[in-house]
Amino acid sequence: MRVLHLVSEKTWRGGEQQVAYLIAELQQLGVSNYVACRKGSAFHEYCLRQRIPHAALPFANEFDVVTALRVKAYSRQHKLELMHVHSGHAHAISVLSHALGNTLPIILSRRVDFPVKNNLLSRLKYNYKGIQRVVCVSDKIKEVVSQSLDRPELCITVYSGIDLSRFAGSAKTGKLHREFNLPPEAPLIGNISAIAPHKDYYTFIDTAELVLLQHPEARFFIIGDGPLRQDIESYARHKNLQDRVIFTGFRKDIPESMPELDVMLVTSETEGLGTTILDAFACRVPVVATRAGGIPEIVRDGVTGLLAPVKAPAELAQKVHEVLTNEQKRQQLIEGASRLLQEFSKQNTARRTLAIYQEVLGKV
Repeated sequence: MRVLHLVSEKTWRGGEQQVAYLIAELQQLGVSNYVACRKGSAFHEYCLRQRIPHAALPFANEFDVVTALRVKAYSRQHKLELMHVHSGHAHAISVLSHALGNTLPIILSRRVDFPVKNNLLSRLKYNYKGIQRVVCVSDKIKEVVSQSLDRPELCITVYSGIDLSRFAGSAKTGKLHREFNLPPEAPLIGNISAIAPHKDYYTFIDTAELVLLQHPEARFFIIGDGPLRQDIESYARHKNLQDRVIFTGFRKDIPESMPELDVMLVTSETEGLGTTILDAFACRVPVVATRAGGIPEIVRDGVTGLLAPVKAPAELAQKVHEVLTNEQKRQQLIEGASRLLQEFSKQNTARRTLAIYQEVLGKV
């Protein structure tokens, strides 16, 4: 089987990591993978390093006819059988390429839980005849997207998975305490994600302010970077929390940094699934999160983590306090998360995705 993956994003976030995992695992399952990606992007660099066959294209906008025609030509040149589309701009290009004569069936991945835009272009794009399946990373996304489809039966849930072996040797070593010169007894509460609007780091800061009333020695880590970093730093200063909230920027040592957290605090307003939560599970870090999007499908309240409503800092703070002070509850959540985690491997994601490919191509 010969599959083309369309990846249009400039940066490397969770979605791009999922595509990388998928390609690697599909390769192990006998699939020949090809990529059409944005020239000069992080994924272009990844393809070069990993020697993945690829076409580096402009992806200038959703109406980029040049890119659409080059996708068509690349598909024919390599006798590809199917297009798997991994982002919004790539979705538009795949539809345009198909309309211009590229006959490959389209598989669309959907990783965000906000509704499809209610305009003519979005309705045409999501109901295009060439789309054979819409692969959603959570049941919540499936529920939301299905409402905009003329053929809702095309939606199917395939949960994202993580590389469990990446965290096999992870353990608490005091690394962050030493690096940031913190007292050894200071609890560390943090999140690892892009500092983007839907992550709602304003609520993270508000929650930190309340937790500090009961745990004044605590420190809060925001690990990652993004378009709202300066705004969130300014908000922390406004709350006079600049000495309690630590912005580390992007880090490559997550298997070493994650286990240092005493609580993973996720305050997202929307979330497709939240694979960083799975990383926390793998590192045996208890999770307190909002009920946003697909999060409750992995953070099962009282079993694998604790949940609170979106934009509810008081409830989130109470849950963090519970995890910090109730050792029995803490261990119960860690064990529950460890059991659930076995269902969310990147190998399972690839096997389920391959089954969809085979069904669409009639190779079952």
